[in-house]
Amino acid sequence: MSKAKGFKKSKAGTYLSMGTTAFGAVSVIKQAKKARMEHDTLRLIDAAVSAAAIVTGLALLYRELKRIGDDDVLLG
Repeated sequence: MSKAKGFKKSKAGTYLSMGTTAFGAVSVIKQAKKARMEHDTLRLIDAAVSAAAIVTGLALLYRELKRIGDDDVLLG
């Protein structure tokens, strides 16, 4: 179990988290397109907020990846 906890803080775990987060963008894009077609302002706002959350999440994961890279002298 301790291996699994360490994986989350590893480069591979961070890349996996970034991929999973980016994959969520697909559903947000679909939601935004549907909202625009239906002229549903509330759903469009929801899609925009979700997109902002995805961008923020990716930025945080990128920062974590850079931190891991700076700490990992052997792979640098």
